Amino acid sequence: MENVILIVHLILALCLIGIVLLQRSEGGGLGLSGGGGGVMSGRSAATAMGKLTWGFAIAFIVTSITLTILAAAKSDTTSVVDRISETPTPIETPAVPATGDLLPPAPVSNAPVVPQAAE
Repeated sequence: MENVILIVHLILALCLIGIVLLQRSEGGGLGLSGGGGGVMSGRSAATAMGKLTWGFAIAFIVTSITLTILAAAKSDTTSVVDRISETPTPIETPAVPATGDLLPPAPVSNAPVVPQAAE
């Protein structure tokens, strides 16, 4: 479910970027400044591009909030600061072998073993 919402969120982000880049640069995008709304009106005319931009923006915000809620539900109840301030558990180091254990083994001869004669 989270992956589906994330994919929709990414598609909405790309659509929102595209629709904003397609709009006129005269300030009529989201109705933030005057323009073609009329002589006495402070609002510009609601165009299809403006409505589409608002729709994408609202859907983007809704998916953002939904992803935030899903991520918070999965997270631990502890804070990051609490995890940092905890004392770390000591790591056990392996015992150092005695110096005699570090010597290489004695060379082995390939000569056949001959029993010694008894005197």
